[in-house]
Amino acid sequence: MYRDVTTMRAIGSYAGGPVGSDQTLRDVTVDVPELRERDVLVRVLAVSVNPVDVKRRSSLEPSQAPTILGFDAAGIVEAVGVQVTTLAVGDEVWYAGDITRPGSNAEFQAVDERIVSRKPASLSFAEAAALPLTTITAWESLFDRFGLTQDSTGDLLVLGAAGGVGSIMIQLAKALTGVRVIATASRDESRRWATSMGADAVVDHHDLRAQTLEVAPGGVDYLFSPHSAGNVDDYAAIVKPFGHITAIDEPPGLDLVGLKAKSIAWHWELMFTRAMFETPDMIAQQHLLAAAAALVDDGTLRTTVTKTIDDYSSAGLEEAHRDVESGRMTGKVVVTRTR
Repeated sequence: MYRDVTTMRAIGSYAGGPVGSDQTLRDVTVDVPELRERDVLVRVLAVSVNPVDVKRRSSLEPSQAPTILGFDAAGIVEAVGVQVTTLAVGDEVWYAGDITRPGSNAEFQAVDERIVSRKPASLSFAEAAALPLTTITAWESLFDRFGLTQDSTGDLLVLGAAGGVGSIMIQLAKALTGVRVIATASRDESRRWATSMGADAVVDHHDLRAQTLEVAPGGVDYLFSPHSAGNVDDYAAIVKPFGHITAIDEPPGLDLVGLKAKSIAWHWELMFTRAMFETPDMIAQQHLLAAAAALVDDGTLRTTVTKTIDDYSSAGLEEAHRDVESGRMTGKVVVTRTR
């Protein structure tokens, strides 16, 4: 039990840089985290790697103390803070963490209960760990930013549809709204994947404007953008007047003036906002994950894990980071450890 130990194994970084550097993703020993009043302490059994993990690792400032990275995780609650009311010791949980606190690449992680939910009962820890960050991002984009409902219609264009967020967004849009989903993919493998997720049509992002307007001659109502640099002119041509775009990236010098003529709305989505600012509706993230877990357990939503690495160490995390950095991942990569 964790109460018998004061330190834990983790994978830490002392500076940014490429995978394989002696300052990034090192095996370290650190103190077991102390709990805040609304925290749960989770024994982490699986994590997945996302583009945001790669971005943070590569851009870290040098430090004398290791930075513990990692967001997506699934594990078992080992202890709870004095004000925790929604979870209990022994609960099997999943979550995507808080960018302002030490991450999931460790034996134990302290996480605010309001952003943690019981994981889907039908999934293993590895299968569950692939989903939280991408599910939260897709859910908030569809329902909070675009404001879609079960009665919504029109066309939704999902760029990067074979990636983690795109894979979930397609499934959620088809299950919970009435929109037609147009996905972008260029390789045969990624096209097949997007179709298997439920996309109604697939276009090549290398010929985005022409192929999208061929499928949707009048333009699309909603567009999800994980890669906005150099694409705004195409977006202005593709999106209908009064349409909506939600972006999750932040390319330097982004110029949105081309969207003004059509009064196209630009939304930002960052799934860490609620936790960063402890917003009054912070627990909405727990409710979101609980609703997603129910969708998984009833067969509506499927896990997107495509590769599992059974090596919860710096070597295992390095392999996962390389996979994500390759830009050719279909679905998600997960790193697991035994109890």
